[in-house]
Amino acid sequence: MTIKEVTQKAVVQETKNGAERHGPQFIPKLKSKKVIIRLISGGQPVTGTIEGYNPQEILLQTAKGQLLVFKHAIATIEIVDEPKGYRADN
Repeated sequence: MTIKEVTQKAVVQETKNGAERHGPQFIPKLKSKKVIIRLISGGQPVTGTIEGYNPQEILLQTAKGQLLVFKHAIATIEIVDEPKGYRADN
């Protein structure tokens, strides 16, 4: 095995280990909550409920249907606070 191959293997292994150690920390807490997502490209912010996620994407349920957002395109995620005393009908 050449030095280049050993180095590449080490980088891939570190990336895998780093992903396991530093996985999504706040996105699981946002699941089923209403959020506003602003994209890096600008334009209109997207409002919806986070239905699911994986290491690359977030699935958002909006008023117009489901929307798949790539995480690398997200500038900010903001939780939509419900008014005090508000009770959702279940």
